[in-house]
Amino acid sequence: MSPIPAVNPVPAASLVPAPLLTVRGLRVVIGGRHILHGVDLTVAATGTTALLGRNGAGKTTTVRGILGLVPRTGSVLLAGEETVRLATHALVRRGIGYAPEDRGVFAALTVAENLRLAERPECGEPAYDLVHELFPELRRRARQAAGTLSGGQQQMLAIARTLLNGNRLIIADEPTKGLAPKVVSEVARALERAAEAVPVLLVEQNLAVVRHLARHCVVLAGGRTAHQGPALDLLADAEAARRLLGVGRGDPARTGPPLPTTARPAAPTPEADI
Repeated sequence: MSPIPAVNPVPAASLVPAPLLTVRGLRVVIGGRHILHGVDLTVAATGTTALLGRNGAGKTTTVRGILGLVPRTGSVLLAGEETVRLATHALVRRGIGYAPEDRGVFAALTVAENLRLAERPECGEPAYDLVHELFPELRRRARQAAGTLSGGQQQMLAIARTLLNGNRLIIADEPTKGLAPKVVSEVARALERAAEAVPVLLVEQNLAVVRHLARHCVVLAGGRTAHQGPALDLLADAEAARRLLGVGRGDPARTGPPLPTTARPAAPTPEADI
């Protein structure tokens, strides 16, 4: 019998999926003021990546730079395609959903009209079943003007719009800011469900939410990338959390109330080098 030829094992690195989003050297200058000085980050093809940092570190500007909402230079690769010269509407058509910090709802329109405006015909049937499963309150308030909703309800509407069209990436900018603890839990559960199907880039100050949702994190400081790595490792290191985020593990102002323990971030798996 002829010997069975040896088979060289496939290197583990070759099995790691490429990042969905890769940002290199992102710079933003607004009114002559340098806001970002060369941000680098990657968003894995699965799960939630948290974008962290102290106030004024450049988190929202980074998001707006990725989306082309401010003039920027550098490289922004979406699934390997360079997008830094594309307009915002072109990025949306390529599958980026955005829930901005100010929620961005149309106050004079009803909840149903806000959702209809978010539909993209080229994406097929909108996922209203998912939206109403996650946010039954929106179904009950379909005819209510969005401007009369509470802050939490407006945040639900902002996230719901990103879920309608089967996006490839969802970017949520401080989705729990200013919300009551019960609503924070509802929003966190919705983002958790969303991240099962589509990667999420999450800008968040509530570290309880980050601990519950995020697998990886990127920390900005002074408009630059200061740290990248597993989120739970950073949050478990009190000295690093204090140095990078200005908070210790026991600081209630930032850690927030405990979230439901029905689900936790997926067990770490080999990911792209971030």
